[in-house]
Amino acid sequence: MEQATQQTKNIMDVWQKRPLIISGPCSAETEQQVLETATRLAATGKVDMLRAGIWKPRTRPGQFEGIGVKGLPWLFQAKKITGLLTTVEVATAKQVEDALNFDVDVLWIGARTTVNPFSVQEVADALRGVDIPVLIKNPINPDLELWTGAVERIAKAGIKNIGLIHRGFSSYGNTEYRNAPMWHLAIEMKRRNPGMLMINDPSHISGRRDILQDVAQTAIDLDYDGLIIESHIDPDNAWSDAKQQITPEHLGEMISSINWRKEDVPSEEYHAALEKLRQQINHLDDELMQILGQRMKAAEKIGLYKKENNITILQTSRWNAILERAYAKGEKLGLSKEFITRYFDAVHMESIQHQNKIMNS
Repeated sequence: MEQATQQTKNIMDVWQKRPLIISGPCSAETEQQVLETATRLAATGKVDMLRAGIWKPRTRPGQFEGIGVKGLPWLFQAKKITGLLTTVEVATAKQVEDALNFDVDVLWIGARTTVNPFSVQEVADALRGVDIPVLIKNPINPDLELWTGAVERIAKAGIKNIGLIHRGFSSYGNTEYRNAPMWHLAIEMKRRNPGMLMINDPSHISGRRDILQDVAQTAIDLDYDGLIIESHIDPDNAWSDAKQQITPEHLGEMISSINWRKEDVPSEEYHAALEKLRQQINHLDDELMQILGQRMKAAEKIGLYKKENNITILQTSRWNAILERAYAKGEKLGLSKEFITRYFDAVHMESIQHQNKIMNS
């Protein structure tokens, strides 16, 4: 009993560490691969927890779907050798049972499971009465309610220590990333769950090694609590996700080169200057809201003229002209085309709603 209590204490010590660094292979492939990866990761002195995929949900049948239960003793042995805590992904009640039987310290729910409330509930039911931390990845599709629902289901099962993993979202037309980060959604999830552990998965966001560090640095700049990064002793020959994995030594170098910023500093001068600028932003935001209100009133008047003349709300040529004009002005003001598009799309949809009320009143 005393030994179990001490192990729980060690888990909580790591869970509360900042930054929390989790690393290991996308998939456990062989005992030698798992043990060597763990040993080399521990040697960097940068890693707190060993991850390895035991069961791998794949898009198409015939792909490598994980080594299965036979890989769990490898993780158990790796923990004994290195002292690193272990974490694996679970998607079914049987996988939860198997992981717990081999003293896995932390479980995580993957993106393909988070998207399915039935699967999350099955995992939650299997966790009732168990004291173990659980990490929950965002769902594949950009739906915060699914992510929130998964958190609520696991919490209702009695799990007290829940963390979030931001691994990016599938999106149409996305080319730069494997999974578009959509930082604003992760930030909103963090706002909804203040104090809850939030770590970033740059491996699955980037999908390739060359932008891995840039994604990780962005996450740290946004005050994430840690990182989960895939590492393999021979990345190019990994059985899954070869392009996004790095060697343990490369991981150590990357972690060392990240600029770990502080959330605050005890400086009166800094706080005074910051407060002054924040008040300026508040004033500008107030003015912006007033202008947007006036814009909607103008849109309503246009809607009235369209109604009187039986004209459609949407006129593509006019919308294209608005965007081109905005792009030109935005470029001069240092605003990105991506931001201008998102902003004007939101303004346009609000204008359409105002005009629609006029047209159908």
